[in-house]
Amino acid sequence: MHMRPFARGLVAGALGLGLSLFASPGQSQGILKELEQGQSGHAAHEQPDHGQPGHDHSKMVMTEKKTTKKKKTSHAEHAPTAADTKAPHEGAAHGSHIGMIGFLGPYPMAREASGTSWQPDTTPHTGVHAAYGEWQTMYHALFNFTYDNQGGPRGGNKTFASGMFMGMAQRQLGDGTFGLKAMLSPDPFMGPSGYPLLLASGETADGRSHLVDRQHPHDLFMELAATYSYNITKNSNVFLYAGLPGEPALGPPAFMHRLSGMDIPEAPITHHWLDSTHITFGVVTAGIVLNTVKLEASAFKGREPDQYRYDIEAPKLDSFSGRISWNPIQELSMQVSYGRLHSPEGLEPDRNEDRFTMSATYTQPFGDDNIWSTTAAWGRKMQKPGNTLDGYILETAAIFKKTYTVFARAERVQENELVDATPSPIYTVNKVSVGGIYDFYRNGRSKFGIGGLVSAYGLPGDLKPLYGNPTSAMAFLRLKIE
Repeated sequence: MHMRPFARGLVAGALGLGLSLFASPGQSQGILKELEQGQSGHAAHEQPDHGQPGHDHSKMVMTEKKTTKKKKTSHAEHAPTAADTKAPHEGAAHGSHIGMIGFLGPYPMAREASGTSWQPDTTPHTGVHAAYGEWQTMYHALFNFTYDNQGGPRGGNKTFASGMFMGMAQRQLGDGTFGLKAMLSPDPFMGPSGYPLLLASGETADGRSHLVDRQHPHDLFMELAATYSYNITKNSNVFLYAGLPGEPALGPPAFMHRLSGMDIPEAPITHHWLDSTHITFGVVTAGIVLNTVKLEASAFKGREPDQYRYDIEAPKLDSFSGRISWNPIQELSMQVSYGRLHSPEGLEPDRNEDRFTMSATYTQPFGDDNIWSTTAAWGRKMQKPGNTLDGYILETAAIFKKTYTVFARAERVQENELVDATPSPIYTVNKVSVGGIYDFYRNGRSKFGIGGLVSAYGLPGDLKPLYGNPTSAMAFLRLKIE
């Protein structure tokens, strides 16, 4: 039976995922070798030299049109070292493996994070890659199985699973690059009320009341998007991104996609100040890349996802945003963004919101197979009518020998949803979380780890009768496919 290259890619990707989970490296290689027999070989791939003044998207095509043999490798095995990052855009940083350039521009794919956001070029680009005819594909995944114990009178405990699976495919189309992205989450299976998380607020579980001191589950479909980028010169291009759902040009990379935060099993309480629009049911973004600068604007649906987490909602383009991103050096990525959200909360349909964010992420490889990443961000919500509320976050994570991870996150937020009263009182609350992970087993593509975190809080006196002096903790098992 003959299958088109892209369909064959989907089948092989699913097979690869299954092998990575349930077969040993030797068994996986044997099975894949049998499948590959009889197929023709790939043409040699020339890694683009992103460090030069520019390059062409045509270099991304790694196979001749008639070749069908697949080749897989893990980017995790080639994450930049301190020596590599001195010239990360040259072939040395990736060795002989298959490389993918950006979906949205002529730069290393490591620069791209969630939606159309940027991160430092030194960020390791992890994923299981393959090539099928004209198509390049990649998938990766992260799942946490967590026991959560939030302290104090308003706390609670729960065992739940969270995470995401993401697959991507791209190919040359005319003088540009066409791409597809899909991301799914197991979050809906934890139930509509999510999991206990002191001081978190936003969205609804039942369509009648706000979730308070709980983190809402994300939708099953977190992203279903298509992209097209077109080269203007060798180091500049224009692009178009459309998603249902997708992420508009507003805020830093979503917390589960930035290196400083992806290993922390709980959502930040600043989520609705910075990156809550990462799941938007209807978004179109257009932008231009000028070497290290990106300018982009989005039209999108301002309403947050409803309480039905398994469906795809009707699209609407009633809100807008704009973002300027700049990567002045390979270790640093900065952004400033502004958005006007029409009726973001279904329980308050007559209230609109302006949102302003600023963030910087610094990622530095050091030593042998070690890397450290830190993000600092500020978000401001201007409710109309309503209050102006600020949220701040500083988070950091260091990974040693691809085995040991330590992380910390500090937040300060002005909240007006913690107490059901009219008018809503504003409380400034603080939270600090620290933790770590030990990856005790890996088989090449997958690794399993065990971790934990503890959280402490700084609360104003008026909230002490409600919250006491709580301390919270989480223990979790993690599966990462990279």
